[in-house]
Amino acid sequence: MRQMLSLASLLAAMLIAGPSSAALPTVPEGQFAAFCYHDVRDDVVAGRDADPYAVSTNRLLAWFDWMKANDWQPVSLDRIAEARAGGRPLPKNAVLLTFDDGLASLYSHVFPLLEAYDYPALFALQTGWLKTVWDGAEVTYTPEAFAEPGADTGADTGADPKSDPATVTYNDRPLGPEGFLTPAQIREMQASGLVEYASHSHDLHRGILGNPQGNRQPAAITRRLDPQTGEYESDAAFRQRIREDLQRSRAMIESLTGRAPRAIVWPYGAHSREVDAIAAEVGMPWSFSLGGTALNTPGAETFSRALIVDDPLPIEVATETRPVGEHPVNLPSPQRAVHVDLDYVYDPDPEQTNANLGMLLDRIKAMQVRTVYLQAFADPDGDGNAAELYFPNRHLPMRADLFNRVAWQLRTRAGVRVYAWMPLLAFDLPDAERKRALSVTRLGPEGGPVLAERDYRRLSPFLPESEQIVGDIYADLGRAASGIAGVLIHDDAYLAADEDRTACRNEARWPGTNISIADCDLSPERKTQALIDFGQAVTQRLTHHVNESRDFRVARNLYARVVLDPTAEARFAQSLPAFLAAYDETAIMAMPWLDGTELPPEVWLEELADAVEAQAGGFENVVFELQARDWRGEGRWVEGETLRDWMEQLIRRGVLNLAYYPDDFLNNRPRFEPTREGISLNAFPHRR
Repeated sequence: MRQMLSLASLLAAMLIAGPSSAALPTVPEGQFAAFCYHDVRDDVVAGRDADPYAVSTNRLLAWFDWMKANDWQPVSLDRIAEARAGGRPLPKNAVLLTFDDGLASLYSHVFPLLEAYDYPALFALQTGWLKTVWDGAEVTYTPEAFAEPGADTGADTGADPKSDPATVTYNDRPLGPEGFLTPAQIREMQASGLVEYASHSHDLHRGILGNPQGNRQPAAITRRLDPQTGEYESDAAFRQRIREDLQRSRAMIESLTGRAPRAIVWPYGAHSREVDAIAAEVGMPWSFSLGGTALNTPGAETFSRALIVDDPLPIEVATETRPVGEHPVNLPSPQRAVHVDLDYVYDPDPEQTNANLGMLLDRIKAMQVRTVYLQAFADPDGDGNAAELYFPNRHLPMRADLFNRVAWQLRTRAGVRVYAWMPLLAFDLPDAERKRALSVTRLGPEGGPVLAERDYRRLSPFLPESEQIVGDIYADLGRAASGIAGVLIHDDAYLAADEDRTACRNEARWPGTNISIADCDLSPERKTQALIDFGQAVTQRLTHHVNESRDFRVARNLYARVVLDPTAEARFAQSLPAFLAAYDETAIMAMPWLDGTELPPEVWLEELADAVEAQAGGFENVVFELQARDWRGEGRWVEGETLRDWMEQLIRRGVLNLAYYPDDFLNNRPRFEPTREGISLNAFPHRR
């Protein structure tokens, strides 16, 4: 007999729900909001429960009652599939209720509510845990396993030698058969017509070794490192592991219920286009993740769910239906980014590297910013050309396997989104002849092509082989660091007025090949678009592997001179309007002394802001990246107070998004306190 809900609980829930209002959030017709719940218990206390994902019975009752009172309509996956196939559109305020992990409370606490309100739901079953408690195998699960090396005490199999053979360690407490659904309960709920089951994987709800420093990362998207050989899992082995896991989970659910699941609900929301494709191949084309927004359209490739934490009130749940980027009044969402050289973290001594990383993490966390642009290539001589990388790859030497470690620690300990800062063209291939054959060229004194090696030694964006090499490097970055949130394309992505004659070669990917160098038409607009096309081609290979592909953002550096003088497109093959159309963020190098202006910096910044507003119509997707160092002469550092004053000037002007480069966290340059006052999300003029 399952536990029945009391009338007193129902009345208490109604009191919590509160009145309806004309200003309530809504889900547009044709879309649906998806919410992710876990355990439901009577004794949950908001903000003080050991399990932050658990909700109280009263609060869940209140949410169900709130939906009914405000005409929110829970829908089934069948109903969403109908809309996706071109049938009836979803009604206004459509909601998909999902519950993860297959816990016993789904039957004792959730199912009675579904019956009482006639609400459908999607239950995601982690079949490995069910098999454990039913068959007596051993497994461990701790959400904190990803915080620090060594936090997950289990081996890569998930086994915990201290666990009772018939338990699963769930949120640091052992759960035996009484903590999970039984086969009979699973079948009973399906027979009701209210519950559909999805796979939550068989053995992917855990961390596996993701780098030499010991970080354990989501098993569904991480190439496992063998600590004995130092080798990472191959593509073939990774895909086989994922395929076999999903096949096993799907077969077990089908054997239990008579119906194979069509949806995969990824553990931790960790997935990529690569694993989505594998899930579809084994019969689960409906892919569910976490985070971002609760809002979805039926035709989307993957679906996001709002994760319900800290036992929220109904109105707090409802506000998760805001679109990405839309926030309540008086809560702005500006970009605040620190641009960091990984060269400052690296040291030949691993202990010193770890100490340097600790200093970086402390500074970034205290700086209270949203994003770090993190260097993924090695550039110790500061010339901007990449001869080595900080991740395993197919084409360049690896200085150290460090990028994944630092990016993961920044994400989990400092709470920031990490963009990989990468060149687009300036890769110094070890094979000098191959590098020369693929390089950007210009007309020489005698009318033939010669290498164009001004500042950056660039591969030509017009050659298919260049695209293949750079695409390989970007794909390898995605494999090595699947948790990054974006990429910042370096300022090496430019072409001068007399470049790139390589486009006139027969093998070039360019309209109208097989033409003479003298007749080759290289208009500024065509070169600008060619660089954009090249960047999109290689970043698509990166996003195939990353976790946050739905919310992954591509930013690109833009020279300020192009904004101040639009005719300068001919000298750079860059354009603010073209970048705004192509990228999620355009990071303008708002660096007055680097630009060479003779104007006072404050005047120059005002003119730059005016020009951006005139061309872009506002500042929404433009980041003003300020210089923290004056590279003229001895390369003195900008005073922290000066940097702060520039930031406050731009904010008063209406600029939303700020960044600065570089940051010497080892020597407190620029000085922390005034810099934090200028860039922090908690500082002038906004407060959290």
